[in-house]
Amino acid sequence: MSSTPPGRFRAENIRDMLRHGLITAVFCCLIAIAMTITGGENWAGHLVYSLAIGMVSWLFIDTGRLLLSGASETHWPNWPWGFMLIALGVAVGFFVGNLIGDAVFGAPRFDFLDIRGHKLATGVTITIIATVGMCFFFYSLGKSKHMQSQIELAQRNATEARLKLLETQLEPHMLFNTLANLRVLITVDPPRAVAMLDRLNSYLRMTLSGSRALSHPLSAEFERLGDYLELMSVRMGARLRYTLDLPQELRDAPVPPLLLQPLVENSIRHGLEPKVEGGEIVVRARKEAGQLVIEVNDTGVGLGAAPPSEGSGFGLEQVRERLATVYGAQGRMSIEPSPSGGTSTTLSFPAPT
Repeated sequence: MSSTPPGRFRAENIRDMLRHGLITAVFCCLIAIAMTITGGENWAGHLVYSLAIGMVSWLFIDTGRLLLSGASETHWPNWPWGFMLIALGVAVGFFVGNLIGDAVFGAPRFDFLDIRGHKLATGVTITIIATVGMCFFFYSLGKSKHMQSQIELAQRNATEARLKLLETQLEPHMLFNTLANLRVLITVDPPRAVAMLDRLNSYLRMTLSGSRALSHPLSAEFERLGDYLELMSVRMGARLRYTLDLPQELRDAPVPPLLLQPLVENSIRHGLEPKVEGGEIVVRARKEAGQLVIEVNDTGVGLGAAPPSEGSGFGLEQVRERLATVYGAQGRMSIEPSPSGGTSTTLSFPAPT
């Protein structure tokens, strides 16, 4: 679990304290209204005393909990410090708050400590109940926030693990297909097989030496795609032509690695290879209505024209799963007949802002 940067930690603490202070002030106003309705005395007096006691208790307890909580995820101190802090907060808030109220209205100092009648008992009881209730409410908020962050962390870890699993499934799939093509080429054209082996060696060195990141720039995806197409060009020669069109403004857009290669591999295997004269593959990216749209078009034999082979649809299914894992319902893939007679595969997912 990564640690929270100190600057962010302090900023979050300040926001939490201000939020707690605002909620406490509103709660104090409600107490003043209730006391005015039930006691029949002046509203201003109840409001001043309630706000003074409540805000002093809040400031004392909220400051103390941050100083004593240490590494606690809920930012509340453990037993017995938490209960001692609340008890001291009640005492300090009641004593100092009443002194502030007496000063505002010019009442005799420490008049609130007069044990005659029910004034002291009522004030202490209300202060204890209100302070303990608010502390429990704030503690519950902190615990709920911590639990939510743990759930989000678990979901993020699960997504990362799933993406890495899908990538480890895609890489051998591509490698086995390439090796199968290389085996055929060795028997019919050894020099080209050697050239293809050199390309494969260079491709694998670049691919396997890098760390498996969850995303990389779209430019890196296009570069990797170019290396793969060059590798295929050694085997297919003039039968394979390709165009990679990536606008400058989309080069840094983050995408999952190996997102496009299965689509191009599918176009070659099921579109261009069954066609005697081969054909062309065009990969284009564009931004449209807040979506990043990537098209892979080929001039192959078209949908359903090539006979099914072992592993058909594996790469496409992996691409669908990766889109669903990263983008949810906002990630879509469609496969349609191309106007040129081949196949058009389109990916669409939220573009970076």
